Amino acid sequence: MAAAAPVPVELGFAEEAPAWRLRSEQFPSKVGGRPAWLGLAELPGPGALACARCGRPLAFLLQVYAPLPGRDDAFHRSLFLFCCREPPCCAGLRVFRNQLPRNNAFYSYEPPSETEALGTECVSLQLKSGAHLCRVCGCLAPMTCSRCKQAHYCSKEHQTLDWRLGHKQACTQSDKIDHMVPDHNFLFPEFEIVTEPEDDILPEVVEIEDYSEVTGSMGGIPEEELDSMAKHESKEDHIFQKFKSKIALEPEQILRYGRGIKPIWISGENIPQEKDIPDCPCGAKRIFEFQVMPQLLNHLKADRLGKSVDWGVLAVFTCAESCSLGIGYTEEFVWKQDVTDTP
Repeated sequence: MAAAAPVPVELGFAEEAPAWRLRSEQFPSKVGGRPAWLGLAELPGPGALACARCGRPLAFLLQVYAPLPGRDDAFHRSLFLFCCREPPCCAGLRVFRNQLPRNNAFYSYEPPSETEALGTECVSLQLKSGAHLCRVCGCLAPMTCSRCKQAHYCSKEHQTLDWRLGHKQACTQSDKIDHMVPDHNFLFPEFEIVTEPEDDILPEVVEIEDYSEVTGSMGGIPEEELDSMAKHESKEDHIFQKFKSKIALEPEQILRYGRGIKPIWISGENIPQEKDIPDCPCGAKRIFEFQVMPQLLNHLKADRLGKSVDWGVLAVFTCAESCSLGIGYTEEFVWKQDVTDTP
């Protein structure tokens, strides 16, 4: 029986793009800005998009458009990744999957136009479904300004932020509210994620089976301890070198996509075992789908005094069956590996 063909790896790169190309109806893969929601109803609410550690609203990091060929119920399919950017936390991460058939209530059956449509230059804070979006983050906004009844928010934190940065003055000017959305310094810079197949000529990495060969003679240290130290250090260096060699020909890659492949880790520490990846609520196993690379940090301009958003690898695992749970958003699993894992 012939071996199955290897799953091709797609590399993602951050590129500038006009705003209209990053709207929902274009089915984009993108970094930053507001989410370009796929399903326009049953969005994840404020509770689902709160940091599990500090409780503050998460910021939209990126989304990947990843339809499944041959699956009518996943003709359109996107994954949405959110992170906490509030120091001193900067630790929370959540990822959601949404999928739609080609014939759905939100989009044309035909492919989207390749030219800009009139009226797409403005920020839209209300979906076709009628759902309102937060003026600060673009997520579901069940709260409303009690005075003007026109400004909507996901949380008290974002209402306070918007009030301080201009809504206090605009609140009584109903004709200007939708057109006066200030820069809240909450969203990440926005880029399109452009993908291309990984180059087949990446140098092959030779696996080292016996790390004890690198040990030398160091008097005063027990041989067993020396062997253990050398094995750990050489294995750690090998993993990092393998990571570097994989990205060497395309060092600007911010994302690696390959559903069902194995991620490449940046460190030998904090690599998840199968038991660490929870099954989907439907009962199916979760499999690796894509990873976010540390190079993305260069585009986010998130550095502040003190702690800021940081990672070595963000690995996203999704339901192997890509189960269909209506038009809503299903939470998946993300694993964070730091460059050096510290307790």
